[in-house]
Amino acid sequence: MSGSAKPKRRRAAGAALRYEHVRQRPSVWAQAREKASRAESYFGCLVFLAVTAAIVGFALAGMTWGSELWGDVAPAWPGGGYGFAAAVGAVLPIGLAAVIATLARMKWKTSPLRSLGWVVASLPGVAAFLLCAVVVFAAFRPKHRRDWNAGCYGRGNPCWVHVEYPWVWAVGLLSTVLVAAALIAAAIKISDAREKTGPG
Repeated sequence: MSGSAKPKRRRAAGAALRYEHVRQRPSVWAQAREKASRAESYFGCLVFLAVTAAIVGFALAGMTWGSELWGDVAPAWPGGGYGFAAAVGAVLPIGLAAVIATLARMKWKTSPLRSLGWVVASLPGVAAFLLCAVVVFAAFRPKHRRDWNAGCYGRGNPCWVHVEYPWVWAVGLLSTVLVAAALIAAAIKISDAREKTGPG
């Protein structure tokens, strides 16, 4: 009876070679996200360079054109220096609002080309804001009275501006506050109107 039993089969020998797990390539979505992050980093560098260039240009423009703007343009402006200050104070928040409104529409991850177009569209607002900022800072007198020398009282220079137009800072500030308040009120009304019409 023992001879009729079937012999047991031997186990197969283990594989001599073992292949390492091949690393899968990242998905298309992961590659797109990586490209988007790189684009954002490049854009951040460009923004930093642009801001640096703007600050340098702002300082140079203030030293070069500040006295000419206040000495030549302001007296000939409708309303004189006060009218000029009111106009500058009004354009300042308008330019800033234009920059914010255009840059807020950027979506680099979904539509980089359209976002680049919005950056280009913001340039006029940036130029208007910087020009008004040059006018404003060109009228700042030196911090210490000992620096109010003869050059400071030259035509178009900061001390001359405050002698000719003693309340120029108040007019410019009031104009800025009123226009900014009007823009904020308009933005709130537009937002409320969009919320009401959105569900319909």
